[in-house]
Amino acid sequence: PKLPTTTIGSFPQTAEIRRHRAEARAGKISAEELNGFLRDEIASVIALQEDLDLDVLVHGEAERNDMVQYFAENFDGFATTRHGWVQSYGSRCTRPSILFGDVKRHGDGLRGEAFTVPWSSHAQSLTEKPVKGMLTGPVTILAWSFVRDDQPRRETANQVALALADEIADLEQAGIRIIQVDEPALRELLPLRRDEQPQYLDWSVNSFRLATSGVKDSTQIHTHLCYSEFNEIIDSINALNADVTSIEAARSHMELLADIPESFVSGLGPGVWDIHSPRVPSQDEIESLLKAAIGYGTIADLWVNPDCGLKTRDYEETKQSLHHLVAATKAIRESL
Repeated sequence: PKLPTTTIGSFPQTAEIRRHRAEARAGKISAEELNGFLRDEIASVIALQEDLDLDVLVHGEAERNDMVQYFAENFDGFATTRHGWVQSYGSRCTRPSILFGDVKRHGDGLRGEAFTVPWSSHAQSLTEKPVKGMLTGPVTILAWSFVRDDQPRRETANQVALALADEIADLEQAGIRIIQVDEPALRELLPLRRDEQPQYLDWSVNSFRLATSGVKDSTQIHTHLCYSEFNEIIDSINALNADVTSIEAARSHMELLADIPESFVSGLGPGVWDIHSPRVPSQDEIESLLKAAIGYGTIADLWVNPDCGLKTRDYEETKQSLHHLVAATKAIRESL
């Protein structure tokens, strides 16, 4: 439909989810018991999204601890830490992985084994609506890890990109029609020295395209970017050649869309709910943001989504906010 609704990927990481993962690490429950619990959690998330009448669904990422660490645990060439916590923002902390060697997926053979496909395939089997495959992009995996310095970062980024390309190919083969490759750290790694910026933007964009450009024309590629001065790198964001780019826009009341040129090739999902604030946006508030977004461009190119993933929110807040998001979208559709 016009103004398709979706979320960025993650759903709330409840205490129950974290407890099951901790018990599996401690050997208190088996891997089979953990996986059974996670499959039930995915089924619950799919049912919730169908009840809310979202258009494009996600599996919720209950199996993932962190958007970079999860990939480090499934790639050769990475080491992960148990106690290496660093501050991310506010009281949120993360454990950067250590990228020390050549990168590929775990498993025998040159390509290794798919690790996101079983979860995405299970989710897709539960609904007729499209479910997005969810991956973290090569630049963000580098940005939020400690990275080897014995070779240029361009080469390391390309290794990660090729491992992701294998995962994308397997997702596509499994029938996943929409694949999101998040690059929230694209602007974060931009060098301060202006003379160094063109080289960085060249290899970072190329690594994203190396990961994503092998898909069929019928497979839709999404990406997601976090708060930053997008106008400084808008040409590079355009060069990613994603089919849909979601960006955080609620706080600025869509003003950053003024920097999007007419030549922008991607559909846009400007966030209509600031998930970093512990509050439920009203339907009227979301309608106001949607009207503002429509004022900046053609409605055919717009998607409706929260600003970011819902991992840190609670379920009651999430349900109410997404209910308002869908209701606001339907009201705007009827007014067109």
